[in-house]
Amino acid sequence: MTELPRITHLPSVCPHDCPSACSLEVEVIDGRSIGRVRGSKRQSYTDGVICAKVARYSERIHHPDRLLHPLRRTGPKGSGQFERISWDEALDETARRFVAIEAEHGADAVWPYYYAGTMGLVMRDGINRLRNVKRYSGQYSTICTTMAWTGFIAGTGRLAGPDPREMAQSDCVVIWGTNAVHTQVNVMHHAIKARKERGAKIVAIDIYHNPTLAQADLALVLRPGTDGALACAVMHVLFRDGHADRDYLARYTDAPAELEEHLASRTPEWAAAITGLDVAAIEEFATLVGTRKRSFFRLGYGFARQRNGAVNMHAALCVPTVTGAWQYEGGGAFHSNSGIYQWRKSLIEGLDVRDPRIRQLDQSQIGRVLTGDTEALRQGGPVKALFIQNTNPVSVAPEQELVKQGFARDDLFTVVHEQFMTETAAMADIVLPATQFMEHDDLYQGGGHQHIMWGGKLVEPPGECRSNHEVICALAGRLGAEHRGFAMTPREIVDWTLRETGRGTLDELIAADFHDIQPGFDRAHYVDGFGYRDGKFRFKPDWPKVPNANDGPVGPYGQMPGLPDHWGVIENTDEAHPFRLATSPARSFLNSTFTETPSSQKKEGGPSLMIHPQDAEELSIFDGGEVVIGNRRGSVHLTAKFFSGVVRGVVIAESIWPNAAHRHGRGINTITGADAVAPFGGAAFHDNKVWIKKA
Repeated sequence: MTELPRITHLPSVCPHDCPSACSLEVEVIDGRSIGRVRGSKRQSYTDGVICAKVARYSERIHHPDRLLHPLRRTGPKGSGQFERISWDEALDETARRFVAIEAEHGADAVWPYYYAGTMGLVMRDGINRLRNVKRYSGQYSTICTTMAWTGFIAGTGRLAGPDPREMAQSDCVVIWGTNAVHTQVNVMHHAIKARKERGAKIVAIDIYHNPTLAQADLALVLRPGTDGALACAVMHVLFRDGHADRDYLARYTDAPAELEEHLASRTPEWAAAITGLDVAAIEEFATLVGTRKRSFFRLGYGFARQRNGAVNMHAALCVPTVTGAWQYEGGGAFHSNSGIYQWRKSLIEGLDVRDPRIRQLDQSQIGRVLTGDTEALRQGGPVKALFIQNTNPVSVAPEQELVKQGFARDDLFTVVHEQFMTETAAMADIVLPATQFMEHDDLYQGGGHQHIMWGGKLVEPPGECRSNHEVICALAGRLGAEHRGFAMTPREIVDWTLRETGRGTLDELIAADFHDIQPGFDRAHYVDGFGYRDGKFRFKPDWPKVPNANDGPVGPYGQMPGLPDHWGVIENTDEAHPFRLATSPARSFLNSTFTETPSSQKKEGGPSLMIHPQDAEELSIFDGGEVVIGNRRGSVHLTAKFFSGVVRGVVIAESIWPNAAHRHGRGINTITGADAVAPFGGAAFHDNKVWIKKA
């Protein structure tokens, strides 16, 4: 008689680089494999809703192309020629090479490089413990949050905001600079709940008419990098029409009179010329948020990925401050709650042995670092070894031609710990097979919400896969690196971290699945004062002194506007480059993750370029035809897709497809820049001037 499979439903947490950090319910079949993945209904932000790509996670965790054994390169770099070796051989060779490089060139010639392939605190950040103990080069992580966080903190003084579940209590939800349908499905869930239950209006602002704008009551499509102009015109109308809360401004802000005077010339007509929006649409938006005091501004990352991104974020943040929306449940502005956790991470990251004198290398400028750029190297010696976890820079980093040149160096020893043979792994000397999130223990936090979550091991990993923590500890032993964190299990590290941070114990967290640590209303809404010493919101931030983590001011920070404004520092079009390109997120990929799963590949179709039909006609480009786009950084081949939902002169390439999916192996980040954005750096992925021609 055939025995039916035994199915259990166990809790977990989505580990991917997304603010939702969803609590999950996972089908585990016979204790060995994964079935359906659902959003947990117990956790009130996830509320049973997750994105389709994670719902299909069994396709990824049981993928036949997963790396299962350590490998050593046998052919030229990038050839894909590897031989299977043992873990001891792989780790011994890695340690031997690192020690030799350190002896000849110094410890900072080794660069551990990582990012957010997992958001688990132990598996993501444990690499820093090895870095700090060994005094390897530091990493200044600029590729994602720097501009957005700086712009938000510039106004509020800290990175936190109202309970994001309050979107459901709002009378107007403004989704600005994030295609939530693609990237934060829970935002749409709570916004639509407000519309159904309260008659709330949804406003969506972006640079193309994407699926989020399709669900909005008011959809505003503007030119990339012009959000500051829109925000200023809206505030002009708020002051003009009596919707500014002058009592609130007097009590809680630094320069309301100066702001009002400054905005007198920032009319809707002025903004329309810059943004491409209709004057009537700007007026409608302003009246809507001015008359609906419970307006919740959900500010995303996308519109901050411009060279004026920090200024744009700050300007948008100023709008609900002018209306006094912060005072109301369902009102105010939210970007990230990452500032509420205040973890004691000395055990995870080895912060107790960190030497602040060690150079910090800019993550976004890895191409420049590896090709010997003196400024990128901080006037120091070359990087001779890379140890990479949780990221795929050969696909995702800007200035791809430089990145590829750097990785191709014969004198660069590269070790990549990965789940699949990514384009970065293919350039490695040693490749190590990594676990996926259901195959190890870890601690998680929400960025888009306020929960601490436990993700326990559910199944055994396939083949010889090892977790990040196991690999770091094994390397530490061979390198003579001593720290008590190397002798502890992830559970022991998590328990210590929870206790030291004042968040209870691991046993308590496991019993609960998650802890809701949302601050009280007065704290979250800044009723008890904003994060600066005087308690005032900053309309006039001192940009070089904004209290966001940084490695010193960079870029043209001295030219940043003193008050909210349109700052025209973006890559504006010119005769040779008549189009603006943004590389917006695809729905079925997450950066370069999920590009290996057949269902995601099928849904995305292939690398394409959204172009306005009239622009295409003038270039003799036909729908479905091959085009080439480029700038001084290089060129990329794509398939044209006619789309009238962009402003003319703007094109969108939803990404990130592997480089190999494009003709000549050049992916979209060939033409994105790595120049440091003011005031603290970052990569302006959505800010590129390009030419376009028929292939």
